[in-house]
Amino acid sequence: MTRQASSVAEVIRSANRDRRGALVGYLPVGFPDLDTSVEAAIAMARSGADVLEFGVPYSDPVMDGAVIQEATQTALAGGFRLAHVFEAVRRVREAVDVPVLVMTYWNPVVQYGVDAFARDLAAAGGAGLITPDITPDSADEWIAASEAHGLDRVFLAAPSSTDERLGLVSRSSTGFVYTVSTMGITGERAELDAAARGLTARLREQGAELACVGIGISTAEQVAAALEYADGAIVGTAFVRALRDGGVERLAETVASIAQGTAR
Repeated sequence: MTRQASSVAEVIRSANRDRRGALVGYLPVGFPDLDTSVEAAIAMARSGADVLEFGVPYSDPVMDGAVIQEATQTALAGGFRLAHVFEAVRRVREAVDVPVLVMTYWNPVVQYGVDAFARDLAAAGGAGLITPDITPDSADEWIAASEAHGLDRVFLAAPSSTDERLGLVSRSSTGFVYTVSTMGITGERAELDAAARGLTARLREQGAELACVGIGISTAEQVAAALEYADGAIVGTAFVRALRDGGVERLAETVASIAQGTAR
């Protein structure tokens, strides 16, 4: 199949033309239950999220902070199955014209079958995968499957990465490069690590066209600060907490508030 232009990159470029940049919003599939997670994702899109990031609940979420870990454990306890990911993506895409990426640890994809996962995600209308625990040099099978099925592959770049590694990540990623703002697990922080700015500059030097900063962003002010140097800001914990504490209505209000950081 001929690879299509990245809908994720197109949306981010548009946000950079029209506003300061893009807002990428994360929620786990199946939290607090499947139907509510679908409703919540649709509400996020309608409240100002430019790109949606659906997380796959996993039994050993080494990169996630306490709020997201708690949410994914709730989803697993509620009977989450991998098939729910494709159902959720399909239902969201039927309701809103916003690209949906799936963020997943690599083991569930391997267990499902890499090409089969790519095929079923594409069939559901998904845009691609964010893969926090696999590097491009270990991802030949996924790179081939993403090309075959027209999916984006978003790899992570960390402040500890060498320039050589950043070059590989930049060349191998499509959609954008996920720029890890601080070393460690996801969550909210009062101030973003200055390493994010330096890392984004290093990625640009290595050829990265689009970079979105995640891990630690939870306010409109932090979104605005990140968009001074990055193309998009990724918010997770603040949205999961809003959904947990106040349901879809609170989530929609929180997304709208944080999205104000993308305004010029």
